[in-house]
Amino acid sequence: MAIEVGTKAPDFELKDNHGRTVRLSDFRGEKNVVLLFYPFAFTGVCTGELCALRDELPKFENDDTQLLAVSNDSIHSLRVFAEQEGLEYPLLSDFWPHGEASRAYGVFDEDKGCAVRGTFVIDKEGVVRWTVVNGLPEARDLNDYVKALDSI
Repeated sequence: MAIEVGTKAPDFELKDNHGRTVRLSDFRGEKNVVLLFYPFAFTGVCTGELCALRDELPKFENDDTQLLAVSNDSIHSLRVFAEQEGLEYPLLSDFWPHGEASRAYGVFDEDKGCAVRGTFVIDKEGVVRWTVVNGLPEARDLNDYVKALDSI
């Protein structure tokens, strides 16, 4: 079960598609975070969602907000995926220990071995202020993220 609104967001330390270490706590006190879990790179719905974010990036990555997208793919796969799709925001690898961050947020599907589509809007103090979790085939509505950010 996904963590709930009002919960302190679990910290994590993951490598991005360039091999850099990213910690959620690095943004505390500085930026709100849109934390997006998705099943796998190169799949249809995931590619569509991540490209939609790319096309609206100033809404999700600016002076007040940081977008972080997490999958269970390796950093090498994520690097190729980002280059192929022109994704300029961090793609984080929850590959090993496999699904550790996804599990901490309650969005890891044990049977499939990947995260489901979970999004968490986290305020500058590290508290989850909005969340949505969809099944694997169901895309999320980016306008909901914008509304959630506007309410912080």
